[in-house]
Amino acid sequence: MGIETSDDAAIYKVSEELALIQTVDFFTPVVDDPYIFGQIAAANALSDVYAMGGEPKLALNIVGFPNCLEPSVLEAILAGGADKVKEAGAILAGGHSIQDDEPKYGLSVTGFVHPDRILKNYGCRPGDVLILTKQVGSGIINTAVKAGMASDAAVREVCAVMTSLNKKAKEAAENYPVHACTDVTGFGVLGHCAEMAQASRVTFDLKVRDIPYLEEAAAYAKMGLVPAGAYRNREYCENKVDAGNTEEHYLDLLYDPQTSGGLLFSVEPQYAEKIMDELEKKQTGTRASVIGTVTERRNKLIRLR
Repeated sequence: MGIETSDDAAIYKVSEELALIQTVDFFTPVVDDPYIFGQIAAANALSDVYAMGGEPKLALNIVGFPNCLEPSVLEAILAGGADKVKEAGAILAGGHSIQDDEPKYGLSVTGFVHPDRILKNYGCRPGDVLILTKQVGSGIINTAVKAGMASDAAVREVCAVMTSLNKKAKEAAENYPVHACTDVTGFGVLGHCAEMAQASRVTFDLKVRDIPYLEEAAAYAKMGLVPAGAYRNREYCENKVDAGNTEEHYLDLLYDPQTSGGLLFSVEPQYAEKIMDELEKKQTGTRASVIGTVTERRNKLIRLR
């Protein structure tokens, strides 16, 4: 498996019992606290393995760091990443660093999965329901933080969501026949839904008010605290979306680029309640919801209602 359907990671079949998952992700700081930044970047990189149905096994640090910052800042970033890799049950085996004008951190991650249990971002079937395992709006909250307008409660919630591993969410669904899965990250809800729908040759009907949002994200969106990435996502994707009468701030939330977002599952409706129950039992620390259904392909990939 590779880039043909814009899937989340590459997979190489080693044997009839084992396939290797390979992914890499890194970015510049999204929060001021270096330890939390390390946690977020690591959780985001590890997420691609979970989105493919696998378990992370080995990780390597990727670091860019400026000489003008204290080494203690880099130490905190690496400690945050190491703790998150440990929580995932994987091994952190060094990595590589370079001098850079702006801090950058992330991981190259190797995982394992049985070839028969790979989750792909295509295969959605008409009649399926769509489950999203984390609330969205992190880009908007982080924009409010940069503007000095975010409340302490909003900061706590967005950090809790971004540092949360998708490990428990993957485990909650792994014993059920999931038809397709991806993680919702930089392309936003609508961008990733469009990828899944196009690859599966179906249309997604999304219930805008059933989608879980960070508590204060809508208020900040109404104030215009929308990151540039949301506008780029909208420019790329809006011709694939029938937005109907959806209010503008909801569109901003759905195009909002996410950092370390949740998993999006496509499953038959009879399994949805069971997976939701499993998610609750796992105590993921995030809010999951059934956000829509899959229908036969229409003239648009996504219909909002």
